[in-house]
Amino acid sequence: MSDTMEPLLKVTGLQKHFPIRKGLLQRQTGAVKAVDGLDFEVYPGETLGVVGESGCGKSTMGRLITRLLEPTGGKIEFQGTDISHLGVSGMRPLRRDVQMIFQDPYGSLNPRHTVGSIVSAPFKLQGVEPEGGVKKEVQRLLSLVGLNPEHYNRYPHEFSGGQRQRIGIARALALKPKLVVADEPVSALDVSIQAQVVNLLDDLQDELGLTYVFIAHDLSVVRHVSDRIAVMYLGKIVELADRKSLYESPMHPYTRALMSAVPIPDPRRKGVKSERILLQGDVPSPIAPPPGCRFHTRCWKATDLCRTQEPPLLELRPGQRVACHHPENAEGLTIPEPRESVDVTITKTPEPTEPKAPKPTEPEAPAKAEAPESAESEAEASEAAAEDDAPKA
Repeated sequence: MSDTMEPLLKVTGLQKHFPIRKGLLQRQTGAVKAVDGLDFEVYPGETLGVVGESGCGKSTMGRLITRLLEPTGGKIEFQGTDISHLGVSGMRPLRRDVQMIFQDPYGSLNPRHTVGSIVSAPFKLQGVEPEGGVKKEVQRLLSLVGLNPEHYNRYPHEFSGGQRQRIGIARALALKPKLVVADEPVSALDVSIQAQVVNLLDDLQDELGLTYVFIAHDLSVVRHVSDRIAVMYLGKIVELADRKSLYESPMHPYTRALMSAVPIPDPRRKGVKSERILLQGDVPSPIAPPPGCRFHTRCWKATDLCRTQEPPLLELRPGQRVACHHPENAEGLTIPEPRESVDVTITKTPEPTEPKAPKPTEPEAPAKAEAPESAESEAEASEAAAEDDAPKA
């Protein structure tokens, strides 16, 4: 895919640091590094799934992409145009092409407005007059997402959670966007309703040619809807691969731990003990992330190299990028021993560290050599002064 078409969205070194201010003068004493260096692409017509623990920066990343938040650093390119620091007037024409589905269907809808005014708001803000009138288009959108068009004059409190999420989807699709960022669109819904909303998003993608960035916690939902999946941990992407490669042979230890937590719905496995990987401890604070690899405080394969040097996101397999010094499944094995997978990065990681080791000692060498010379010269000067003073006395 990456060789034949240009990416619809390209993110390079994306950062978002929220300042921490204390005292009477509100001076900045630190920063919450919610997103700390993301690099990925999203291609037209695909669905990029984003998974990770709570607090890893998934929702912040989605709000940065849609420019609801101002990035601290990095670049966001949409269709080749840098939108990283566009103002309100500069982003207004791009709002038609980039929309967002919010997580909370209760908090994302204004309870004082009717469904008709909520779904028609994008037309008024963008000055778009749809064919047949606004009311007819809104009713068509309501029918498209599985709601009754006659509910045009009802208020959000008259609908269930799943129906409210459908209203939010209809509002996001009103201007026929090219990119839709879905921030956990089914996490607040019942399981039966989740399947309906996920199938609805799939059908709309095929019908309208949409591109999704799908943020979720449920790994089974992400596997169902995604073409490629990015795994985030503490503000960074630790693994990015296509769906099949990620679920069949995860290479990052954190990804493997996540996959081990997914239950397998197979009656034949009843009574069979699954190989569950239990991570020790909690996620470190994003205010002061650990040095080196951010996962080394909970990783069972961590070495001194992991504690001192941050691993880059490298493509170790075609289409599979991993940020790990000691990746899993490095030799194509399904479940290798932890010690057998160190061979892949041993040749890669020492290269940048070897020239850095002697650098601090080189400038110190002449300093040590000059010290005795200066000491000897001072001693000689004091002896000469003593000899000169002796006859005078």
